[in-house]
Amino acid sequence: MLNVLITGAGGQLGQALCRLAAISPNNYLATDAAELDITDREAVEKTVAEQKIDVIINCAAYTDVERAEEDEAAADRLNREAAANLAAAAARHDALLVHVSTDYVFDGKSCTPYCEEDPTAPQNAYGRTKRAGEEAVVASGCRYLILRTAWLYSETGKNFLRTMLRLTAERETLDVVCDQVGTPTYAGDLALAIFSIVENGLHTGNEGIYHFTDEGVCSWYDFAVEIAAAAGNDRCRIRPCRTEDYPAKAARPAWSVLDKSKIRKRFGIEIPHWRESMLYCLQRMKTNAKEA
Repeated sequence: MLNVLITGAGGQLGQALCRLAAISPNNYLATDAAELDITDREAVEKTVAEQKIDVIINCAAYTDVERAEEDEAAADRLNREAAANLAAAAARHDALLVHVSTDYVFDGKSCTPYCEEDPTAPQNAYGRTKRAGEEAVVASGCRYLILRTAWLYSETGKNFLRTMLRLTAERETLDVVCDQVGTPTYAGDLALAIFSIVENGLHTGNEGIYHFTDEGVCSWYDFAVEIAAAAGNDRCRIRPCRTEDYPAKAARPAWSVLDKSKIRKRFGIEIPHWRESMLYCLQRMKTNAKEA
């Protein structure tokens, strides 16, 4: 039986993993900041040692892209230092670290999907601290899987889908950026990929960096239009705008499409299209609301 530590269990991805963990024969220990401060190296070491952890799944991250521009040190503590703490403990106890990273490690200037080996060049504080976290994991000497993802959303938490549902229900018009392109990714799909790899022991001999998003490509504008249509919020007129017209402190990549060939081939993972997963997520939200 595996002892699996989930950090950031209260977030979108962490919650999705916890739902899957409930059906596993293995032992999952779900923690958030209240249970385990992963910026505290001694606390991490103590937990991994006492709980005899075999796998660490790090879902914790500082994800406020705008605020990171004002306080990069805070983002660095969670995105780099905490990752380094987890990696060091994994190395000492021969545990596997599954570390979630981001498309923002790239500059967004490509016109073809980014492969794992492509040069990184983060354009904002969030991306820099996430890339530094990747480097810390690799340098630790631990066994690791780094999974870069993008445009994550779910039924809970603060995310684009939930924001668009609210705004398109409240407003008559809404401007959404049309020149940033990527792939919306349902947290449940990423969680299932991680869960399948860990539960089936597929990570053995396959350590490294991988990309995972849902299939398909769209802009934020396209995504917003699809969300509103699926929710029946047809009174709101959604208008495309350019990045330069949208005030933001942090530079965003214009192109965030990731190549998923490696993870499909190595682990035999089937990846759904983002529209399919969006509709599934919306249906779950309706079901949850009825049951509440």
